[in-house]
Amino acid sequence: MRRHLGRPPDSLTVSLTTPGVVYKDLLILGSTVGESLPSAPGDIRAYDARSGKLRWRFRTVPRPGEAGHRTWPGEAWKTAGAANSWAGMSLDEQRGLVYVPTGSAAFDFFGGNRPGHNLFANSLLCLKAGTGERVWHFQVVRHDVWDRDLPAPPNLVTVLRKGRLVDAVAQITKSGHVFTFDRETGRPLFPLREVKVPVAGVPGERLAAVQVLPSKPPPFARQRLTEDLLTDRTSEARREVLKRFRKLRNGPQFTPPSLEGTVLFPGFDGGGQWGGAAFDPESGRLFVNSSEMAWILRLVERKTAAGPYTARQLYQWNCSGCHLQDRSGAPPEIPSLVDLGKRRSEATVRRTLRQGGGRMPGFAHLGDDALEAILGFVLHGRDMAVPADRAGRSLYHLPYGHDGYKRFLDRDGYPAIKPPWGTLNAIDLDKGEMVWRVPLGEFPELAAKGMARTGSENYGGPIVTAGGLVFIGASNFDRKFRAFDKADGRLLWDALLPASGNATPATYEVAGRQFVVIAAGGGKSGAPSGGSYVAFALPEATEGYP
Repeated sequence: MRRHLGRPPDSLTVSLTTPGVVYKDLLILGSTVGESLPSAPGDIRAYDARSGKLRWRFRTVPRPGEAGHRTWPGEAWKTAGAANSWAGMSLDEQRGLVYVPTGSAAFDFFGGNRPGHNLFANSLLCLKAGTGERVWHFQVVRHDVWDRDLPAPPNLVTVLRKGRLVDAVAQITKSGHVFTFDRETGRPLFPLREVKVPVAGVPGERLAAVQVLPSKPPPFARQRLTEDLLTDRTSEARREVLKRFRKLRNGPQFTPPSLEGTVLFPGFDGGGQWGGAAFDPESGRLFVNSSEMAWILRLVERKTAAGPYTARQLYQWNCSGCHLQDRSGAPPEIPSLVDLGKRRSEATVRRTLRQGGGRMPGFAHLGDDALEAILGFVLHGRDMAVPADRAGRSLYHLPYGHDGYKRFLDRDGYPAIKPPWGTLNAIDLDKGEMVWRVPLGEFPELAAKGMARTGSENYGGPIVTAGGLVFIGASNFDRKFRAFDKADGRLLWDALLPASGNATPATYEVAGRQFVVIAAGGGKSGAPSGGSYVAFALPEATEGYP
């Protein structure tokens, strides 16, 4: 996957988090790449399923002469990265169309080096599955500096518009919106509105002055954090949260990142996220869960000097955005590096620094001296000096980094806002209206004290059945798997899992008996990890059951 990208393969980190789609004899793939520079470009590629040969590619960072090139600086295609499709795709096999959601361009939180709208980042692409030719596109976020990747494959839906059925595609977003388009033409099914947004970013940034949002359906997540929405769980918690809140930059959607810290609401993980949504063709409703969590986006200056650079500086410039300046990380998603030498050999850490692994990019571009300095600092606390010409920073150096992925929590570790902290939503796509919204998840220790049905952060999506049920796990802290009535959102049943069901369930039939199964993987937001599949079915003897 590191080949055919126009850059030395050994300098790139590319992996897969979704399996791609199969169309005739083609395997069509996106990729997961680094979110900081350097990063591989996020080309969409199709391979011959028999020979393995590359059959077509669509460049999401266009080259000279390609559509979208002028939305980037002229030479950006040589160094710009990401704009990749990590969340998966949807295929309309009958029409031969594949729908590809893309993420933001690297670096996620500062784009002064990439002025322009940056097509085809943050876009829904409609491509001919057989050739990769672009049919239409829509860019959901222009010049993204908020990590507003499109988080899930779109849903192929059929909706009633002006008395006729229209085959459409519905894309959820991290900000809690649903965009709906005609599958063939890309025409929006509900009017879009242009919104003037703040442009006062940090020095060197050039933000888009106008963004586009759908007029319908209404957002399935709250859109702006105000003082009246801050926690009142206890008077002490509210007082402490209010004090911190008043020091942060806060505003509507698309408020720029800042040095003092900007409230991002919904946060980096949504709103909508990778679990995706479920569509019911009988009712025309889209079912989607949402995390109602505020996060803090804070930029930090990367001051340059003539050199030499210290190992600590190299760590801060290249590693602290994820693992934090104190190396504590954000386990389990981003591991702590404290006492790493007790858990990993020096050879293993050196190899990971060079080659990357999982979501971590490789840093071979820094060169041997810089890598050895970072290795010595992480494993042994050594702060050796590295000459400026051996620090590997000139090509990709940016004036800002960020201080990590930080949720806005109160002093006891609970969300700093009032509930609901997570919801399940039913949206009528025929009318573009919200039908119902219910809390999803809770904290068992708070429920025991009378604070139940708060909702919680949730990862994993729903499915809907012809029998009228919406099944979903997703909730991070109570480990519940639930069934709701699709008509009104009433909770009909729940069961305790061995770990949180951070996955989208599946349903299947064996010998006339229907099952539903979910992967109980856990491990999000500090919850315990698991590793099992749990399947459910009605009793075989159904006498006495409705």
